[in-house]
Amino acid sequence: MSDSRNLLRTQQFPAVLLLIAAGLGLLLANLPTFGAIDAVLGAHLTIPVVGIDLSVAHWISDGLLAIFFFIVAMELQYELTHGELNSFRKAVQPAIAAAGGVIVPIAIYLVMAGGEKTASGWPIPTATDIAFALGVLAVFGKGLPPAVRVFLLALAILDDIIGIIFIAVLFAHDLNWLYLLLALVGVIIFGVLSRTLPDERSRLAVTAMVIVGVLVWGLVLLSGVHATIAGVMLGLAMAQAPAMPTRHALEPWVNGAILPIFAFAAAFVVIPAVSPSELSPAFFAIVVALPAGKIIGIMLFGWVAVRIGSRNGPPALTITDLLAAGALGGIGFTVSLLLANLAFADDTGVRDQAILGVLVGSLIAVVLSGIVVSSRAAWYRRTASASS
Repeated sequence: MSDSRNLLRTQQFPAVLLLIAAGLGLLLANLPTFGAIDAVLGAHLTIPVVGIDLSVAHWISDGLLAIFFFIVAMELQYELTHGELNSFRKAVQPAIAAAGGVIVPIAIYLVMAGGEKTASGWPIPTATDIAFALGVLAVFGKGLPPAVRVFLLALAILDDIIGIIFIAVLFAHDLNWLYLLLALVGVIIFGVLSRTLPDERSRLAVTAMVIVGVLVWGLVLLSGVHATIAGVMLGLAMAQAPAMPTRHALEPWVNGAILPIFAFAAAFVVIPAVSPSELSPAFFAIVVALPAGKIIGIMLFGWVAVRIGSRNGPPALTITDLLAAGALGGIGFTVSLLLANLAFADDTGVRDQAILGVLVGSLIAVVLSGIVVSSRAAWYRRTASASS
């Protein structure tokens, strides 16, 4: 059991598992199995006492995925206080590059799919899947200097922050301020409880935190804000001392079950039996904006950022290093799939094509990043060998 949990904490295996789950979902959606699985995903599970009524698919995207955002928020908190983003000097260069990696894909998307029916999908190509990107980096990047990995990690974390802001701001609806206020009170209580945990964890305090966390999730859901934001708020509120052990304990479950289940459900779409000319502009815009937009934006803005920060010496990263980071940044996947579901929730036809666009665009980015990263890593290994 411990070996399997350690495997699920690596960077390579969860990325492969995620890809397999998405591929399986897409395959089964286009076989005679579609009807049975669709019926399961569409079945409703209700909690009538509190008025929560969600389909299985929404329990996955709104419920299970909140746990993923919970551990993401704990990592964000650590990086902002003790890690790669804990000072302006550390954060400024990846922040500028991350801005480019958001602005350029949005611009490309709006140029290609800015019509009334598809314009709302502009946030979709802005996300980077940090687990997937680091998995590709781990597989192909042996020999790359630590500066490249640190830069990518900071870049992906900032992308996560931007994605979280988009989800919270753009996809809230019919806000119930009372429920939202009660949720914030719950978050404060959760944070206080987390600071009462001794070295030997109190089972009572942990039980109370779980109960409060579930209540906060329900209140955020009922407030009209997307329920995954509950995970973000709880993760940011948690005391740092218990946060990292909690993240460590949850990581195998998130990587081994929650994310693959979400990837399967999100990728469970029927490939439209139409000619390429009949596909939605959203599909083509995402396919181009994810890999190409990220590469152009991160390279261009990253080069400017590195030059500004390195006036008194040589740049820490070369343009080719930034190309590798940009190619990795184009792997949208988890958050992009969620954004596609949210952006086109009222138009299932466009939504399904947008999801296909995320899968195709991310796959292109995986291939491109594998080629660029392995080539760059080989160059660094040759350089190190020649100088030794």
